[in-house]
Amino acid sequence: MEIEKFIYCLEAVPDVDNTSTTEVIKTLENIALAQDITSIYKACDTIEGLEDSLNSLVYDDHNFKDYEIIYLVVPGEPNNILLNDYYYSIEEIAELFEGKMTGKVIHFANQKILDLTDEESQYFLDVTGARAISGYGNNTNEISSTITIDRVFFSLFQENDDLKEVVELMFQKHYNLCKLLDFRLYY
Repeated sequence: MEIEKFIYCLEAVPDVDNTSTTEVIKTLENIALAQDITSIYKACDTIEGLEDSLNSLVYDDHNFKDYEIIYLVVPGEPNNILLNDYYYSIEEIAELFEGKMTGKVIHFANQKILDLTDEESQYFLDVTGARAISGYGNNTNEISSTITIDRVFFSLFQENDDLKEVVELMFQKHYNLCKLLDFRLYY
């Protein structure tokens, strides 16, 4: 019996009280219908909202073990995220996730650049317990990873648990897009 892997998506929005449907929500709905991949979506506009959403997932959701991908759609500068006009470093995010992400893949959309040194990536993985962290070295505004390559990554990961093979398949099938966005996986 194949075990289904779920996606838990946290998207940074200007105001959580604004109930507009974002590109991310539409894409996740399409992925659910077309690719049969289940996801939970939460919007956050502060670091406290991000932390509360993660704690709710970790401590209150009985299916937490099934959420293999934590999908973060947040803007920012390289190795920083921006929430409520304040930047948080990748180290601060690691400490926020401390010990809570055991075996998970933390995937950043291309709204921010992920460019970690070996030491930074190892620190993030050690502190969070995550299996891997992935994202993009290019945050070009012309192409959204959410509607293009992220869905390929999620689909391939649904079918194959070997992250190296997933990345190889992504590059085989979508080389130009992977190179343009500069897909990166740290494990």
